[in-house]
Amino acid sequence: MSAPRFLSPATPYLATTYTAAPSRYDQIPFRRAGRSGLLLPCISLGLWQNFGEADPIANSRSVLRRSFDLGITHFDLANNYGPPYGAAEKTFGEIFKTDFCAYRDEMVISTKAGFDMWPGPYGEWGSRKYLIASLDQSLSRMGLDYVDIFYSHRPDPETPLEETMGALDHLVRQGKALYVGISNYSPEQTQEASRILRSMGTPCLLHQPRYNMFDRHIEEGLLDILRAEGIGCIAFSPLAQGLLTERYLEGIPSNSRAGKAGRFLKPENVTEEVLGKVRKLAAIARQRGQSLAQLAVTWILSQPQVTSVIIGASCPSQVEELQAGLSFPPLAENELQAIDHCLK
Repeated sequence: MSAPRFLSPATPYLATTYTAAPSRYDQIPFRRAGRSGLLLPCISLGLWQNFGEADPIANSRSVLRRSFDLGITHFDLANNYGPPYGAAEKTFGEIFKTDFCAYRDEMVISTKAGFDMWPGPYGEWGSRKYLIASLDQSLSRMGLDYVDIFYSHRPDPETPLEETMGALDHLVRQGKALYVGISNYSPEQTQEASRILRSMGTPCLLHQPRYNMFDRHIEEGLLDILRAEGIGCIAFSPLAQGLLTERYLEGIPSNSRAGKAGRFLKPENVTEEVLGKVRKLAAIARQRGQSLAQLAVTWILSQPQVTSVIIGASCPSQVEELQAGLSFPPLAENELQAIDHCLK
């Protein structure tokens, strides 16, 4: 019979001692989140994948520990990260309890609600009822009194924006979140959400959009709105689900996301045209002495409105690679032009 996924606090395995590396704040640069007092590391760790029930908790612990030792103080979750839904928050809560309690005031922990979480009409979207109930559940799963950032994960086409933003404001006033943000909102929705929150006295801290070399939609208006409103940008999916790595240069490995016909990257997305662009980008990376993944993150950080890039990792070495990429110089104008040319 296999051991339970989440062990009880009395289990000797959990009685471990972790001491963070004294040099952790020398390892990574920080950027200000919009017009706020909050600084975030240029790389944040997302727990979207690799922290579900099927993932070994020992590996999850290793990734979290190594990230924190490298100065990554921001950990990004959502209520439905798993699988199953809620599992990533449970995993994080177990590890936080044994490893990170002493460092709570050095950590920025975020979660979100907006996508489907439980059955029925109150288990998704942007109603006051759903958002408040969801954060209560998230705090319980993680064993926290508050999160640093709580996001509306997606706009609700049926619920008035005033209600959704009002729920975020309420949660800040309750002390359950220090800051609030939005994710996947259009430029127009972002501007209106910012106006509403500002009128309530709870400014919008961050917008979390998908952004990478193959998905540049935020350059069409959103970045301008964020700059004008004083909102930071924290980008997810920087490697385009693995396309912007060396993994697909010679085709589709059977154990890759595309090889497994995953939900977000399918074999038909990995065309010869796309791979041709990836190979050209890899050549630019090699000229700089970087890996393609490192170049992809460097490119996103060339946008001054970007506060941080959310990376995913299945092992500590992936975190180490992307953190090491921050030591390379910023992209020069001719390099940015060369990348644009590759992407045409």
